[in-house]
Amino acid sequence: MRITRREFCQSTAAVALATAFGLATLPELTGTALAADKISDVELMAPEALPDMVLGDAKAPVTIIEYASMTCPHCAHFQETTFPELKKRYIDTGKVRYIAREFPLDTLAAAASMLARCASTAAGPTPDPNKYFALVDTMFRQQNTWAVEKPLGPLLAIAKQAGFTQQTFDACLADQKLLDGIEKVRQRAVDKFKVQSTPTFFINGTLTAGAMSIDEMAKLIDPLLKS
Repeated sequence: MRITRREFCQSTAAVALATAFGLATLPELTGTALAADKISDVELMAPEALPDMVLGDAKAPVTIIEYASMTCPHCAHFQETTFPELKKRYIDTGKVRYIAREFPLDTLAAAASMLARCASTAAGPTPDPNKYFALVDTMFRQQNTWAVEKPLGPLLAIAKQAGFTQQTFDACLADQKLLDGIEKVRQRAVDKFKVQSTPTFFINGTLTAGAMSIDEMAKLIDPLLKS
C-alpha cells in the first residue's frame, strides 16, 4: 500500500482529503521494539531520504532523535508539556542536539508533515529548521482542530497563518517526491531501528518509547552529561 499523489492533490482529490484523511492508514508495522535496543551513531546518523530537522549545538554531548506522528495525541502531549522545558534546559544550553524525524501513522499525519517541510523551504531550497519546528508546534497544539473527519479547511487555515496561499498549499500536498521521502524516513525507522510507535526517542542511540515528562528525560540525559 502506498500513498499516492492523487490522495493529496487538491484539484483531483478534495473529497478524499475532506472525508477520508483521518481514516486511512499506512502499511501495517512489523517487528518488535525493545526499550533496551541500542543503535550505533553511524547507523542512526546515516543520511536520510530528507534532510534532518535539527535544533541545538552540533557538538552537544547528547543527541536525541524523536520519531513522531503529527496525529499522535501522545506526541502532541509531549510537545506541549515536555518539549518547552527540554529546549530551555538542554537544547538552548548546548547540552542536547535534538533531531525530529517523521513517522506518520496515517495519511493525515503525512500531509501535516509535508506542510511543515514545505514551510521550511518557503524562502529557498535550504531548509530552515526554525520554520519547520514553528509549524510543527502549532499543529501539535491545535491538533484537535484539524485531526478530524474533515481536516482540509482547518489545515489550510493553519497553513495560511504560516504564510501559505491556497496555491502553495495545494502544490505542497501534491508533491509526490516529498511524500515519498517522508515514507522512506518512516520505513527506514521500521526496518533498521524497529520503531513501532510514537513518540519513540533515541537518546545517544538508546531506544525509549512513549511520551516522557521532563523529569523522566532528565534521568536519562543527566548521566550522559557526566560521563
